[in-house]
Amino acid sequence: MSSTSCCQAISGPFFCRSRTSLRLIAVMAIAGALLLTPTASLQAGWKAGLSKAELTPRTDVWLAGYGSKRVATETLHPLWMKALALDDGAGHQVVLITSDFQGVPKGMSDRVFKQVKKKHGLQRHQIMFTFSHNHCGPRLGEDLIDYYQVEEAQEELVRKYTDRMVIVSVDLIGRALADLQPATIHTGQGRSTFAVNRRNNREADVPALLAAGKALVGPVDHTVPVMTVTGKDDNLRAILFGYACHPTTLSFTKWCGDYPGYAQVEIEKNHPGALAMFVNTCGGDQNPLPRRKLELCQKYGHMLAVGVEEALKKKPLRPVAPGLKTAFEYVPLAYQKLVTRETLTQAQKSSNRIERRWATRLLGKLDNGVKFSPTYPYPIHAWRLGKDTLMIGMGAETVVDFALRFKNEFGPRTWVCGYADDMISYIPSRRVWEEGGYEGGARLYEYGRPAYRWAGDVEKRIATSVHKLVKQVSK
Repeated sequence: MSSTSCCQAISGPFFCRSRTSLRLIAVMAIAGALLLTPTASLQAGWKAGLSKAELTPRTDVWLAGYGSKRVATETLHPLWMKALALDDGAGHQVVLITSDFQGVPKGMSDRVFKQVKKKHGLQRHQIMFTFSHNHCGPRLGEDLIDYYQVEEAQEELVRKYTDRMVIVSVDLIGRALADLQPATIHTGQGRSTFAVNRRNNREADVPALLAAGKALVGPVDHTVPVMTVTGKDDNLRAILFGYACHPTTLSFTKWCGDYPGYAQVEIEKNHPGALAMFVNTCGGDQNPLPRRKLELCQKYGHMLAVGVEEALKKKPLRPVAPGLKTAFEYVPLAYQKLVTRETLTQAQKSSNRIERRWATRLLGKLDNGVKFSPTYPYPIHAWRLGKDTLMIGMGAETVVDFALRFKNEFGPRTWVCGYADDMISYIPSRRVWEEGGYEGGARLYEYGRPAYRWAGDVEKRIATSVHKLVKQVSK
């Protein structure tokens, strides 16, 4: 067939009339594809939106944690709540919130989830509300309600502040969704070594052990998972990172984000215009040691920031392909034994003031006809990003065993985030439950639960749920 007949067989005003012209058009098409702008190539996949809001109280809301009356005297740096919204380009969206709160109680987060569903159409499985567990942040709602001596004026300040934080949280999510724009996502991993298993190393002994070069004992997770969000023109927009450790370096009366706060400040200084976001992975039995000095807090923040920077320098970071799958459920965690009126009456005579306040409050509930549930609804998330990045979100103070277990079972690109959605109590693994002690023993009264201890199958119930949810997002 001649070149003329070849071209005439293709009808239409924009087609060529020779093989030479066909070759020219093909070359032009390839060149055009190669010259696509970064924005054009980004539009086919991920979109990301970011927002932040300052949460530093302007009233004398007490600092949370430690069970004592602490009124802030100054602010070392602002406290923040930050949001990352992701859209995979196929109709699936999620929002991750990070915050400098000590603990977000269910009574607050449930209100946020309800309002976000009404205003923005996001379902429960699409939002993960994490908190760093910072002990130099403000009280919220019924979190650790029996920890603090009762002062009505303070309770009213906490109620008003919590109400305002619900409004701020809903607005934060809305602004992140409104900010969605083309993005690429990458992940990497660094390392930082200041977390110490506090169950196996006495705080008083740690400085001498470190000075002598002796190894500390007990399970730890020193990995620093890192995720970057990059916009058009390779502009770094956000750095999400995690670490497994209590933010309890400090116990004074100043607003401060503890080591995660200092790490975020340093990272944002290193990368102007980028938003640094911290998640506490599974640090329920991990402490920064030694501690109790501001310079140590700043040191640990710097060490964590260095771990993040090391991950960023490991080029190339691994890209995360567009794609989102999410699953969520509440797992009923059983108590070992519910308290009775007789038990509570006896507890009112305890030498422990927290236990006395707890017993009195629960007796009041019984007097008002309240029946205690034998289980507590424990929140668990599974998010699959792309093909092989998995985020597991778990409520409250999970011990490090959960992170080590699930990363071993699901792979190294698994993020296991504790401190999500609800500040319930310590959540022990079976090992910690059998050993007892502070994180696994009979101290649920500190968190207001109607029992002294969880049943021994807590880890089994959680693991069963996690495997089920991971299977759902892996299909």
